[in-house]
Amino acid sequence: MSKRKAKDAPLPVGECISQVQDILRKRLCHQQLPDSPEGVEAQHKHLLELLKRTAVHGESNSVLIVGPRGSGKTMLLKCVLRDLLEEKEVEKNLLQVHLNGLLQTDDRIALQEMTRQLHLENVVGDKVFGSFAENLSFLLEALKKGDRSSSRPVLFVLDEFDLFAHHKNQTLLYNLFDVSQSAQAPVAVVGVTCRLDVLELLEKRVKSRFSHRQIHLLSNPTFSQYLERVQTQLGLQDDFPDKTFAQDWNASVKTLCEDKSVEDALQRHYNSSKNFRSNHMLLMLCLSRVSVAKPAIKPADLLEASKMCLVDAQANMLHGLSILELCLIIAMKHLNDVYDGEPFNLQMVHNEFKKFLQRKSNSMYNFEQPVIMKAFEHLQQLEMIRPVDSSSAKTQREYQLMRLMLDNTQVLEALQKYPQCPTDVKQWAMSAYG
Repeated sequence: MSKRKAKDAPLPVGECISQVQDILRKRLCHQQLPDSPEGVEAQHKHLLELLKRTAVHGESNSVLIVGPRGSGKTMLLKCVLRDLLEEKEVEKNLLQVHLNGLLQTDDRIALQEMTRQLHLENVVGDKVFGSFAENLSFLLEALKKGDRSSSRPVLFVLDEFDLFAHHKNQTLLYNLFDVSQSAQAPVAVVGVTCRLDVLELLEKRVKSRFSHRQIHLLSNPTFSQYLERVQTQLGLQDDFPDKTFAQDWNASVKTLCEDKSVEDALQRHYNSSKNFRSNHMLLMLCLSRVSVAKPAIKPADLLEASKMCLVDAQANMLHGLSILELCLIIAMKHLNDVYDGEPFNLQMVHNEFKKFLQRKSNSMYNFEQPVIMKAFEHLQQLEMIRPVDSSSAKTQREYQLMRLMLDNTQVLEALQKYPQCPTDVKQWAMSAYG
């Protein structure tokens, strides 16, 4: 009885906060997989059955997981692998090779990585011999223990799958799909990509060897589902050590999500991006404001975190520009207004700037041509302007056609916050024409 009382006794607030932060950090930073992925139950079942056929029955397969960034492709695959490896036989036999198109930029690097992950360095050594196909069949042969039934199944996961299509002759993809179609060894090839048109990138011979199985994750939750997800992500489970604290915490999260200002802020995030990855970033910023002195997330915390998430990086860079660079940006804004977004060159920008100078009696804004050229080049380095095409690099610098990478709202908002911005420059920016 005394043990039970001790277990149910309330914990110190500091310890509770520390545990809350630890639990939510793991959840929001994807260090902890959900028990079952929400909203993709059918895809989870399909992929699990497919990989089970390779891992248990020795049947080769290939499949693509397609969906926009942040839609949960990697999370789905990790959940499936976790569930698959719960079977003792699979855990003992299944070999995994994980490649990434951003890292394995050519077939030679990919082959070395495959050798390393399959622990066959002692078999292959530093030698790279023959064609890629010969190397691959040698690797798979080295994994065999005898007859085909005792061949160990191999799972190849190709992240950023579309980038492998840019390898010379698509040799890697061709050979992996070829092996997965033949009866050489039980192999499953899983491609993960955010390109919906990925099959168009494949050569005819590669496409003919692919199974054409695709699992689509098109995350498009309604706002009420999005709001519900926020509440779930911040909520504590029943197994939290201090039951009373968990109830109070969950009640405060419910109150937070019902607050009108919070709902408006979350609606803005939902409108700009429906993926849950950006949502997790917002919630992590809220969580960082929780402390012993403030043991709950308040609406003000979420609004402040929302401002930080939605801050415009390019508009922020405007605050660090010189007055001359700012004037050139305003001149470009006016050219965009007058010529309906058509490209401009330095000469046109300078002429627009001169119109502004003609209204001024003082010489505060009189700059020499080389200084203006230098300021213009600096804006290009900051990627606030960019050339219309690469061939324009041969054109004389004053006449290179450029586009402004900022819209009017960004320019005007940045001017309002610009420290010690001269009034006449602000007025010029606000005027309808240059």
